[in-house]
Formats: sequence, C-alpha cells, structure tokens
Amino acid sequence: MLIDAGPGPVAAEEIEILSLPLWAWQVAFAVVGVVALALLARTVWRPTTASLRWWALGNIVVNAGIAVTGATVRVTSSGLGCSEWPKCTEDSFVPVGTDHSAFNAAIEFGNRTLTFLVLAVGVIVFIATLRLRPRRRDLRVMATVIPLGVLGQAVVGGITVWSDLHPASVASHFLLSALVVVVAVAYYVRCREPEGVLRPTVGPAARTLATALVPVGFALLVAGTVVTGTGPHGGDAEAPRWGFDLVLVTRVHSVLAWAVLAGALAMAVLTLRDRSRTARVQSLLLLGTVLLQGAVGYVQYFLGLPEWLVVLHVLGSALVWIAILRLYFGTAERVSAPEAAPEVPAEAVR
Repeated sequence: MLIDAGPGPVAAEEIEILSLPLWAWQVAFAVVGVVALALLARTVWRPTTASLRWWALGNIVVNAGIAVTGATVRVTSSGLGCSEWPKCTEDSFVPVGTDHSAFNAAIEFGNRTLTFLVLAVGVIVFIATLRLRPRRRDLRVMATVIPLGVLGQAVVGGITVWSDLHPASVASHFLLSALVVVVAVAYYVRCREPEGVLRPTVGPAARTLATALVPVGFALLVAGTVVTGTGPHGGDAEAPRWGFDLVLVTRVHSVLAWAVLAGALAMAVLTLRDRSRTARVQSLLLLGTVLLQGAVGYVQYFLGLPEWLVVLHVLGSALVWIAILRLYFGTAERVSAPEAAPEVPAEAVR
C-alpha cells in the first residue's frame, strides 16, 4: 500500500495543516506553480531555440507525469474522492462535505489541480511559439494541439467520473495522455530542426523498424489498459470491471512487450555501426527501459499487483513510450532545402 487511509471515512475538511484544510494547501500549491511558470516564462516574448526546447521538455514531463498521478488515484481507490465534475461535490469545487474519506478526496482533488499546471506549460509553449522569429507553421500547429489535448483530458476526466470509473473511460483518459505526449515529443525534436525536407539518418531497414515500433508500442499501452480494467485496481470499490480472463489479457500484454523488446534489440544491432549517433543512443535507451519495465511487470504480477509497483509500472510505461517516440524521430531529421540552382539560358550553353 502507498499510504494507509485509516479506519473509516473522515470528512475532507478535517485534514488540517497549520490550521488550514489540506485542499487549501493544494490550491495554493497549484497557484504558486502557475505563477512560477509565468515568471519563468518571461522568455516567451523573446524565445530562442534553446529556451523553447526547455519548455518543450517540460511539456513532455508534465503530460507524462499526469498519467502517473492518475495511477496513484486509481490504486488508492480515490477515483470518486470528488464525486462530481467539474465541481468536486454538488455544492463545492473543493473537497468540502464529500462522503469519501479525506485521504481519497485529497488524492483526487490534487490530481485535478495538477491539470492546471499541465495546461499552464502548454499555454506558455503556445505563446512562445507565436512569438518565435522566423515564424514556424509546423511548430505553431503542434503548440496549438497540446493545450487542446490537455483540455480534452479534462473533459474525458469528467466523463470518467460521470461513468463511475468505467474501465473504457479510464483507458481513454490514459491513452489520450499518450497521444498528447506524441505531439510533445515531436515538438521537442522539431524545434531544433529547420522547417525543411525530411532526410533519413539510418538505413531503410532501421527506419522501417523504428516506424513499426510506434503502433506496436501503442498497442502495448492499449493492452495495458485492458489489464488494468480487468484487474483489482479500479479506482473505487464499486467501479465496474471488464470480465476478461486476467491471465489471458496479461499474456497478450506480455507478448506485445516482448515484441517491443525484440524490436529494440534489433534496432540496437542495426544502428551499431550506423552513422547516426542519435539513433544508436536512442536504441540502447529503449532497450534498457524495456528491460527494466519488463522486470517491474513480472515482479508485480508474481507479487499480486501491489499498489506501489502498479504506479511504478505506469511510470515505466510512460518512459517506454517516450523512448519509442525518441527513437522514431531519431531515425530521420529535417534539413534546409538546398536553394535551386539558377537556370542557365539555352543559348549560353555551347
């Protein structure tokens, strides 16, 4: 167990720190975080490629991190700690008067407030991209999609609450984060490259394999959500579950994990003597990440899915997904298109 919630429900407003309820500290933390981002975001008016890459990296971290905190909500059975959306209860936006324990309400409300931090980073990147000179249409499109994806996450989160944590909505919530991470990683890579033509940096076989790993990796995430929707950690004791055979869906998930591992090993071999150092390094990083994630997966399976290992496994899933995307984008780069040679008049050619 991550934390012992204590015997019996306790009103959320009873948890106090320095005479203030816990939810007030959570709101203050979110406000301070957003203000800190605003102060750090002074570079939005004169952005550089270096500053944009730091903000882009922050985009990846917060969008992947919100999936991890969501897993914490699930394994602690805090999914209905705030039983309404967008309000926490029928009468309040903060967890006051909830019929769940203070622990559950604090976990769920904390996850909701982190959404504002994720959205703030996305908006900062969007504004900085608009201010970038020379203008980059490709970056503007991606910078627009990311905050819209975060807002979509909030809506899906509301549907998840309204559906009493139906596993399909919980899975959609996680997979939407994975899709937003795709755009965030693409932005991170592209903001240091010119708006030009795409040039592979590896051989055809390595490029094809790296491309194939993306849908296989996403299928691995989907299978993981099916295992989650069938397993014991539904986010609430009364949450509906899928009636699949847990051993069977776990084996499907495992087969896909082995496929990703085989692909990572093959990429490491293919790029061993390749001219692209980036692809070689990313292949090795993916291989190491998958090996560690596989070890965590088997340990949590044999130990009966302990809560802290489930959260660690979700973190590993996010890292594997990011590693797959970095490998894919590392097998090609955009370069400035060469200027067309001036035409020579026919009569001058003799």
